[in-house]
Amino acid sequence: MQSPYLIGESVYLRPLEEDDAVVSHGWLNSPEIRRGLASRVRPHTTASAREYIRNLDPEHDQVFAIVTRGDGIYVGNCGLHDIDPVNRVAGLGLLIGHKDHWGRGFGTEAVTLVCVHAFDTLNLRKVWLRCHATNDRGLRLYRRVGFEVEGRLREHAYVEGRYVDELLLGLLRDELRAIG
Repeated sequence: MQSPYLIGESVYLRPLEEDDAVVSHGWLNSPEIRRGLASRVRPHTTASAREYIRNLDPEHDQVFAIVTRGDGIYVGNCGLHDIDPVNRVAGLGLLIGHKDHWGRGFGTEAVTLVCVHAFDTLNLRKVWLRCHATNDRGLRLYRRVGFEVEGRLREHAYVEGRYVDELLLGLLRDELRAIG
């Protein structure tokens, strides 16, 4: 394991590094992956991805590379954004970029690890996220971890030629479900 920060059964999370931009910028340019992201992204280059990583401020954003424990493959990113130490909340982001690693539980484990970190290390009381109502895979994952739908923004996001609802989900400390 290279610089592990959070360690699970199948994956470990390490701090995102500038060299990860070589791989991750391609994920953000993939239409299939962009379709599931609640925040619309613009075209990325290695240089723009490096700049994003370089400008991350750990006081506000803690983003981790998701790496498989068995074979050490960097498969995605997961992190906390807009960390608010006064209200003790943060937004969650997840991206599994290697499509051949979808459906293997890596996202569920990464989200659980990040939420445990949010509650037990950062002493946050709530983690929240936005998800398109059409993102069935993501919604199943978030519900497995314990997230609850708290609100719906009707026809809020324009995705592939149509407007879709965006859901707001939240997870309080005592709602986190253990995996395994």
